[in-house]
Amino acid sequence: MAQPVRLQDARLAQYLRLFSGVFTLPQWKYFVTVLVGLVQCDERRTLSALLRQVAVKVTICGLCYFLRTAKWSVDDLTAVRQAHFYTQVAPLVAAHHAAQRAGRPCQPGRPKGTVVTGYLIIDDSTHAKPYAQVQQGLGSHYSGTEKKVVNGHSLVQSVYILEGQQCPLTPQLYRRKVTCEAEGVPFASKIDLACTTLSTFEPPPDTHTHVLTDCWYLAQRVWRTARQRGWDITGGLKANRVMRLIAPDGTREWVPVRDYAARLTAADFAEALWPQEHGDKVVYAHLVQTWVRKLGPCQVLIVKPSPDAGPEQTRYWVTSRRDDTLEQVIGHAAQRWTIETLFADFKELLGSDQYQIRSAPGIVRFWALGLCLYQFLDEVRVTHQRQTGVRLTLGQVRQQIRETHATQLLDWICDQIEHGASRDDIRLALQPAMRL
Repeated sequence: MAQPVRLQDARLAQYLRLFSGVFTLPQWKYFVTVLVGLVQCDERRTLSALLRQVAVKVTICGLCYFLRTAKWSVDDLTAVRQAHFYTQVAPLVAAHHAAQRAGRPCQPGRPKGTVVTGYLIIDDSTHAKPYAQVQQGLGSHYSGTEKKVVNGHSLVQSVYILEGQQCPLTPQLYRRKVTCEAEGVPFASKIDLACTTLSTFEPPPDTHTHVLTDCWYLAQRVWRTARQRGWDITGGLKANRVMRLIAPDGTREWVPVRDYAARLTAADFAEALWPQEHGDKVVYAHLVQTWVRKLGPCQVLIVKPSPDAGPEQTRYWVTSRRDDTLEQVIGHAAQRWTIETLFADFKELLGSDQYQIRSAPGIVRFWALGLCLYQFLDEVRVTHQRQTGVRLTLGQVRQQIRETHATQLLDWICDQIEHGASRDDIRLALQPAMRL
């Protein structure tokens, strides 16, 4: 049964009102329709499927126009989300600083400053479109899910994490150079897009930013851009990256990190816990201060599932934080998995790869609206965990919202019957925007 847009979960309705300044009144109706449709939809998230979930007087042509050419800005949408996020976390940041000050030992001299760290994570995800031909931005991209190159779109995404809460930034569509030439748009590499994010992102006051990437984004430009802003950076390291070794007699040698790892014995690895959402995992790690070519002074982390594991099971990380302990470096590196979870939830729960939109601006706008709902679901999840101590998945949060909608719908139907509404009146009021 289609859900009337006026019957919304109170938390969702309050959240949606934050964006009233981004859209005109006609656009606002489509904005609410898309988000409520994403909450209610269990089939493929095509535009017609979303409209089948909502009882509202809109058309498929109007929704296409809203996504393709209507005058509203994805950047404005992101700005409102960020401002709301910063308002929410400001008391938590202040409390964290106060707790650190209270825990400092009393000793002579100027006390050490308190630090609250937020993580800015950058990665990309391939949205496979094997049969699409007329959509803009299509290209051949490697899919980590399918372990091969597929036809589709590449979403370059950043997410900011502070005090356990997530704020996805503006989504970016990456086009290959051949695609840009065919469509007549300027080419920007993934490194260009990452550097633009690092240059333009403004973190909340009284926080320190730590950038996390995988090995594909750990380029010299990305490293330098983060360091020039005074931020730390930790990322995956390819096995062929070259690091410097200094012998006891002072001689220097440059070797690939995989060759350095091959020289290590089982005694060189220490047992450590790698943080995970469902229980920590035991790994064996080695941390060394060194200099990686094109990156500069750093620490290299080498991780294996067991001390005698082979090179195919060895993973490498590098961090600009030269004074951190092994446990601290592992803690930072483990945070990067958050964006992988974001991509999985974004595809599975919100259908970020199920669109049938042709225009590139429409695709980016669809992603932006999905991330808008994603941030709301994460906000509810974090609030529930702080109040009850129980951690929910985003799918469970979404189901809670839907149960609230179902209860409100039944209450509304009963209220209409008590006031003398006929069966046809109720059926007409609950007619979906797009009929089957």
